[in-house]
Amino acid sequence: MSAVICYRNKGVDKKIPCKAVLTLGRDKNSDIVIIDLLASRNHAMIRRLGHSDYYLIDSGSSNGSFVNSHRVAIPRLLKTGDRIQIGGSELIFEQEHKEEDVMDTISMEETIISDRPVLRKITVLVADIRGFTSLSESVDIRTLTRMMTNWFHNVTDVITRHGGIVDKFIGDCVFARWESDGDEAQTVMKALTAAVLINDVTEELNINSVEISEKLRVGVGINTGVASMGIGQDATALGDAVNIAFRLESATKVLGTDIVMSESSYGSLPEQCLAGEKQKIRVKGKRDVLRICSLHFEDVKSMLHSFDKQMEQD
Repeated sequence: MSAVICYRNKGVDKKIPCKAVLTLGRDKNSDIVIIDLLASRNHAMIRRLGHSDYYLIDSGSSNGSFVNSHRVAIPRLLKTGDRIQIGGSELIFEQEHKEEDVMDTISMEETIISDRPVLRKITVLVADIRGFTSLSESVDIRTLTRMMTNWFHNVTDVITRHGGIVDKFIGDCVFARWESDGDEAQTVMKALTAAVLINDVTEELNINSVEISEKLRVGVGINTGVASMGIGQDATALGDAVNIAFRLESATKVLGTDIVMSESSYGSLPEQCLAGEKQKIRVKGKRDVLRICSLHFEDVKSMLHSFDKQMEQD
């Protein structure tokens, strides 16, 4: 769905179409140039995920970016009518909506049944920062924004480089997916590689940010299953496969581990490559127990090394 940014410049009303990345700031090369000394040269950007989700991301500006008078520290999903304030300038986000996109939850459930959604097998990764709440209380908002902008940018690059798609930013959490290309083992290994590199990004944040008093950690849930694609919002995955991945990420806190991966994911891997501890757990919303493998990032590095050696031999 198309979206535009509406604002007034020198007495003239303007509408700028949103593209994959739309930059805002005082720099003359910005897509939207904001002539205001309260605006930083590279102040913020609007980034599209999928076909229809647009997020405002502050670039670590001096005076902050605001949506509906609330300062943005982490990527903020924009909705039509949202007011973006940068310095003394106000911009309005407007987005076209299809009729089915404004249905209530019950109507959406009926749409999923009647519209015969596209079903695809995907591997889902959910990565969440531990200690974000205490971090947000211990550092100033400008520092927090700069740190989180850096983290989200680097994590997005990691996922994209390894063939994944960032589906959503949810608070301090990233939800990504890989569509199966026929080789499920390779697909799962790509997700595991991304998980290790997301941890590396988090470790770099710890090292380079002297403001952090308590080390940040990341927990990851990985699950493989069939999901409905493009229901309600284009290119968005919905269904049990996604819900379980979120439950598995939450389970990392209880189990005291870095990654919890379901049997539907690790079952496609060669047995000789598999590390970690297999067990059964119960998760909210599921009657039956789930078979999972709990892993530390070092375990995954060993798995990736073994898998690469086997691929070379084959």
